[in-house]
Amino acid sequence: MDASNRSVDPSCQSPPPLAIEIILELEVFGIILYSVLTFMAVVSMVVYIEECVFIYKKVPSNKKSVIAWVNGAAPVIGTMSCLGMWIPRATMFTDMTSACYFAVVVFKFLVLMLEEVGGDEAFLARAPKHKLRISTGPCCCCCPCLPQVGITRRSLFLLKLGSFQFAVLKIAFTVLSIVLYTNNHFDLTDLEITGAAIWINPLVGVLTNHRLWPVAIMFMHLRVALRSIKIIPKYAMYQLVLVLSQLQSAIINILAMNGTIACAPPYSSTARGYLMSQQLLILEMFIITLVTRLLYRRHYEPLSEEEEDKQEMVKNTKLTIAS
Repeated sequence: MDASNRSVDPSCQSPPPLAIEIILELEVFGIILYSVLTFMAVVSMVVYIEECVFIYKKVPSNKKSVIAWVNGAAPVIGTMSCLGMWIPRATMFTDMTSACYFAVVVFKFLVLMLEEVGGDEAFLARAPKHKLRISTGPCCCCCPCLPQVGITRRSLFLLKLGSFQFAVLKIAFTVLSIVLYTNNHFDLTDLEITGAAIWINPLVGVLTNHRLWPVAIMFMHLRVALRSIKIIPKYAMYQLVLVLSQLQSAIINILAMNGTIACAPPYSSTARGYLMSQQLLILEMFIITLVTRLLYRRHYEPLSEEEEDKQEMVKNTKLTIAS
């Protein structure tokens, strides 16, 4: 049969379905799946609320805010994904909300590492013994010849500014995208050179790389000193949330827009791609929420100078033996 005569289901070219349409179309498997995923999202938020109560009762005031922000990354993304799953036409707004929240978490994680080591002054006190290695990912991991930078108030300010500026710019670009969307000038599926999305999204991607660089520099500098408070698995969870919420979702959505993910009425290819992304995120963020709760459950005091020196000595001894 000629391709031009093939019938195409109208729903494959229609906007995402309304919430009531989803409810009416659900079969037994769909009801079970949606119920389980919704339960996971609710449990994630309940666990986070319980963790916030623990934080505000047991954690010193200088750490309460940053730990609460960092702990909330997975539950917030999971909850927004659940809303996007039930209300597909709100997916763009739920994704933007998650991205804005995580943009703030990036800055808060950097501040958290500073607070765990004793604050800005304690970090600056490390200047006589240590320097910052800037040849790290995601910007300069391929440039090992870059010189190390001294620890000064200026370098600390630039590290904070590097991660804070993205939190501000991400929110600004989100507001701009919503304004353009209300005027029919912003469409995620519009890849034409005249579309706003083709300009805004790559710019946000470049800014994302630059915002991660200061956090990576700080982590590489403090990972030995903060090993006793499990900073490495904490950083791994932070990176995992980033990869799953940004990279995984982007890959699935690109496959959907290219038609690799088939249409399944009442979902178009693009809407089905978003649905798959939301459902995966709910499950993944649920697991990360439970792991994060275990990592942050204990309260740690700032490390003493003697403990830092001991950990540095152990590290140097291991390097000597290995060589």
